[in-house]
Amino acid sequence: MDRVDVTIVGGGPVGLFGAFYAGMRGMTARIIDSLPELGGQLVALYPEKYVYDMPGFPKVLAKDLARGLAEQALQFHAEVVLGETADRLTKDDEGWTVHGSSGRAFPTRSVIVSAGAGAFEPAKLGVEQEDEFVGKGITYGVQNLVSLAGKDVIVVGGGDSAFDWALAIEPIAKSTKLLHRRDVFRAHEETVRAVHSSNVEICLWEQVKELHGSPRLESVVVHNSQHKDTKSYACDALVVNVGYKSSLGPLEGWGMQIEKRQIKVDRMYRTSLPGVFAVGDVCEFEGKIKLIATGVGEVTTAVCEIKQMLDPSAKLFPGHSSDMKIFS
Repeated sequence: MDRVDVTIVGGGPVGLFGAFYAGMRGMTARIIDSLPELGGQLVALYPEKYVYDMPGFPKVLAKDLARGLAEQALQFHAEVVLGETADRLTKDDEGWTVHGSSGRAFPTRSVIVSAGAGAFEPAKLGVEQEDEFVGKGITYGVQNLVSLAGKDVIVVGGGDSAFDWALAIEPIAKSTKLLHRRDVFRAHEETVRAVHSSNVEICLWEQVKELHGSPRLESVVVHNSQHKDTKSYACDALVVNVGYKSSLGPLEGWGMQIEKRQIKVDRMYRTSLPGVFAVGDVCEFEGKIKLIATGVGEVTTAVCEIKQMLDPSAKLFPGHSSDMKIFS
């Protein structure tokens, strides 16, 4: 592989904006991501949910935001490597080499780690036949909202995702139930009030214990911990939102300073390794706020710092894009 100026580990929204900014500053860039498509959690976890806190968008579907960020990033022809985990990092005379899970080596002059929450997988219910019904009635989040139209849908969870999906599903589903094992919710108060005001049936103190159907899910048996009884619900679609397990995975062996599964950085987002930066949810510093809006500012600073590191004659300040001839 050719050596690029910056290799970005993570193709989520922050990484994509980093690739765009690297191109805008005249640098070659490469994006490496273990997922099969660009967009990170926007497309992997909640493509059909609206994002409300992106500048310039009163609201935008997560999948549409990811699509726009990818289009913006790739206008400077960044190299994209998907389905590849960045396993190891080794130092060489010209910078670094990222070693992928396939055995390929990716030489680079600098690295930006923008891996979000790291490697993540949904937490499961832990009941028999759960894996057998994945894709046949069980989903972890919602990839296609329209596919739930006219169905008996049960959403499991007590956080923002569960309540958001319940609200989105209720207008199109035949019936919508929200199951939670307690009577205390982690969701935003306004969302909880909205669900209570809707036609969503909230089932408290209930947990799924059995799954039934062939070959697709048809019903679930739940146990009520307060009344100590069980009941059966018709269920065409079971949307599980009980959290995600995340890990830095191979990144923990790269030699960067890590505390509580977060990469420590300084005010310029430099890690403890020279020429290696970390931005977005994967990094930690005093006053850290984990939002896409703040992450794009972090990666912009990191890219400008790398530009000056690779070319000491370059200015840290990039100038205003509205004045740049490359956009004419």
